[in-house]
Amino acid sequence: MNSSEKKTRSDEPAAAPHVLPSAATPPGHPAVESFLDRYLAARPGFAVSLGLHQFDGKISDWSPAGIRAEKRALEQEQRRFEALLPALKTVAARHEVEMALSMIRLDLLRLDGGFEGSPSNPMAYAAALDLNVYLKRNYAPLEQRVHALTLVLEQAPDVFRSARAHLEESLPKPHVETAIQNARGGAEFIARDLPLATEGLRDPKLKTRLRETARLALAEFNRYADWLEATRLPKAHQHFALGRARFVRMLQADLIDLPPERILEMGRQALAAEQRVFADTARKLDPTTPPIKVYQTIQTNHPTADMLIEETHKNLEAIRSFVIERQLATIPSEFRVQVAETPRYARATSFASMDTPGPFESKGSEAYYYITPVEPEWTPAQQAEWLTAFNRYTTDVVSIHEAYPGHYTQFLWVNATPMTRLRKVYVSYPFAEGWAHYAEQMVIDEGFGQDPKKKDRESERRALSYRLAQSGEALLRLCRLCVSIEMHCGTFSLDEAARFFETQAFYEPKPARQEAIRGTFDPGYLYYTLGKLQLLKLRRDYEQQEGKEFSLLKFHNAVLAAGSPPIRLLRETLLKDPALWPETL
Repeated sequence: MNSSEKKTRSDEPAAAPHVLPSAATPPGHPAVESFLDRYLAARPGFAVSLGLHQFDGKISDWSPAGIRAEKRALEQEQRRFEALLPALKTVAARHEVEMALSMIRLDLLRLDGGFEGSPSNPMAYAAALDLNVYLKRNYAPLEQRVHALTLVLEQAPDVFRSARAHLEESLPKPHVETAIQNARGGAEFIARDLPLATEGLRDPKLKTRLRETARLALAEFNRYADWLEATRLPKAHQHFALGRARFVRMLQADLIDLPPERILEMGRQALAAEQRVFADTARKLDPTTPPIKVYQTIQTNHPTADMLIEETHKNLEAIRSFVIERQLATIPSEFRVQVAETPRYARATSFASMDTPGPFESKGSEAYYYITPVEPEWTPAQQAEWLTAFNRYTTDVVSIHEAYPGHYTQFLWVNATPMTRLRKVYVSYPFAEGWAHYAEQMVIDEGFGQDPKKKDRESERRALSYRLAQSGEALLRLCRLCVSIEMHCGTFSLDEAARFFETQAFYEPKPARQEAIRGTFDPGYLYYTLGKLQLLKLRRDYEQQEGKEFSLLKFHNAVLAAGSPPIRLLRETLLKDPALWPETL
């Protein structure tokens, strides 16, 4: 927590919460509305993150009986919607049911295990006790939020008891190691950050209750980490692959019918093509130096550790202005993003991330662009390695992805556009990350980083450096696609995956291994590239359809106004010719 955040919270309740006006939510299909009522009630933590604060203080039932009951409910709802689908008369109703089925199928797949939030994954349990959602936004007086937070903390013994009941004796080692790190991070958050975040609390009884509950919960987090280290880590293995059948189920849940082998073939081809772009751009910068050395040279142009947040914030406004002035997309609000350090408990799996308020948040509209800083306990060499990923060119490309016109702009459109409750809740991984990754290339293609009034060598070098940085980010996402399929449908080990990031995306060993570890529990990170490829294909088809009426502004606004549906459904929305609806990449 930075000092400005702490001051805002200690000034409560006098400080008025930020309010971002939102569009109306028209009713959806009755069966979908009924499903959502049950679905959200079973996932109160998720509901709170959406801004539905009637669920404050509640968490999901992680007991074995609770998991079995949820699986039965999802299976019944799946059968009901599959039977309903053929009889639907309108495209809108069919899309609603298709998205509900996507949610159900993905959750059933998670309950089968392997993913980050699966009951069989030791990472799921510390994450179930989300405290930050009650602290980062001023949606209610501090006392009310702390009361809810305390109710969550009181459930820590039950959650970790469920973990011990669910978790097999032998688990994937990357999952166990990450779970230990996250549990230690959660304990550190309770011990260090929670007192700072709640120092403005005035109710003496609530302060005493919070202090005692936090003390007990802190012990539970550490006890869980100790238990994993003592009983699960020694027996851990490296067999984390989903297998081809379950990987195909994941793709089909997102309405992607391409087989993994075809996706991998496209990914390998695109990776080779992007490496040629990377090499050609590097040679234009310095024809006498190997491309990787040129890339490493621009990576050394980074802020110091103590200036990382400040410099990132400064450049956001220039990016936003460029998007508006070049008419690349409408940004439907003047509300700005707050740049902050990634919370310590979330640093194990994130370089940079966007944390927007939920679509139903009526009072606390703060949005955070999180940057993961170097850790003081790292060696100087490790700190230097980490900062290379935040060189000034790459950081701007990441800011395009996370904020303008990436994830934050997506949120603003969902907030400003009338759409059903399901469309506000549903987020397609390929759409959300595909759009943000697509935006990186699109904004650089449109000239960000170039000064059309200057034709000198320095201006040219700056533009080429941005292109090289964007190409480097594309290489990373292409490697994610390849590694995901190779690890889960092929034979890649964790070491081989890490080496792939080093040799193909030119990552340093520490971040390369972190990328590989993420792939063991987030196989969907192939969707950054796959979603981008889907959107590029849709843009080509839409441009051919619209002819002289086409513009990037028109296309991008139409995409953003749809919410975050599977891209297959977006094709049906934007393309008039049904023959073009099935996707061919």
